[in-house]
Amino acid sequence: MESDTASQGRVFILRLHDGEILHGSVEDFALRNDIKAATVTAVGGAGKGSKMTVGPKVPITERIEPLYHVLNEPHEFTGTGTIFPNENGIPVMHMHCSCGREGRSVTGCARAGIITWLVMEVVITEIIGTRAVRKQEKGFDILAIGD
Repeated sequence: MESDTASQGRVFILRLHDGEILHGSVEDFALRNDIKAATVTAVGGAGKGSKMTVGPKVPITERIEPLYHVLNEPHEFTGTGTIFPNENGIPVMHMHCSCGREGRSVTGCARAGIITWLVMEVVITEIIGTRAVRKQEKGFDILAIGD
């Protein structure tokens, strides 16, 4: 286990519009507003064609290959995640989410491309004073804490 202590900074409220890509919009906002690290929650609609990572392909090899699911219709959406900088200092969001429609749901990582359907409400709570950074490992940006 690795750990760190940090403090809460600014809180931002975003409304994404129909057709915006969730992770791209949030990461662009973080970059423009000098947000290095944060927690992120989102609720709204995920549009047709949204793509989620829903696990690794098996068998698992040295480089983990993602398994994807594409939404064929608009779905209800809720997600929670974090923003931490990569090794180049660029903010990268990692969010897991659940999308539901007609009593069925699919859960996975939003990074593959959640398309906003109608509206997406996002709350970003800045984390200040952390040493955490995302480092490449097995094809993923994995959180690392420390020097």
